[in-house]
Amino acid sequence: MTSPVLEAIYRRRSIREFTDKEILREQLHEIVKAGIWAPSGLNNQPWRFVIIQNRDLKEQVALQTHYGHIVRDANALIAVFLSKDDMYDTVKDVQSSGACIQNILLAAEALDLGAVWLGQILKNKLEVNKILGLADSFDLMAVVALGYPAHRSQKSRRKEVSELLLKEF
Repeated sequence: MTSPVLEAIYRRRSIREFTDKEILREQLHEIVKAGIWAPSGLNNQPWRFVIIQNRDLKEQVALQTHYGHIVRDANALIAVFLSKDDMYDTVKDVQSSGACIQNILLAAEALDLGAVWLGQILKNKLEVNKILGLADSFDLMAVVALGYPAHRSQKSRRKEVSELLLKEF
């Protein structure tokens, strides 16, 4: 069974090292558009985005995570937020943000870019909001670091379906 979608899912890796090659604004908007097309309960689309390429802002964001070196080296960041004013169910909306972030990662892969989902920064989410000038009504879900991969030698393995399948009726 082959399809471009399945191939992208199986090929995608978390990329943490990037070249200096610039990502075009149009590419970043295409990646955000892919995120927007994720499913959400009642189609409420509670996600909001901040694209960061400014070096000074990237540095301030980098100081909020143990993975600051990845933030600094990335050509762009996409911060994904949930708008608390547009949420209707916390669990469903957080799940939809995960689907949105996965779409962002797959879109980056489709555009031959590398990306990594940074979650450790969430411990400083209120500080990130201050840095970006956002109200507390926007809840940071992740920062995705993007760039052209310095290499694609990342290895990964997954357990077999049979190891994870609890039952099959």
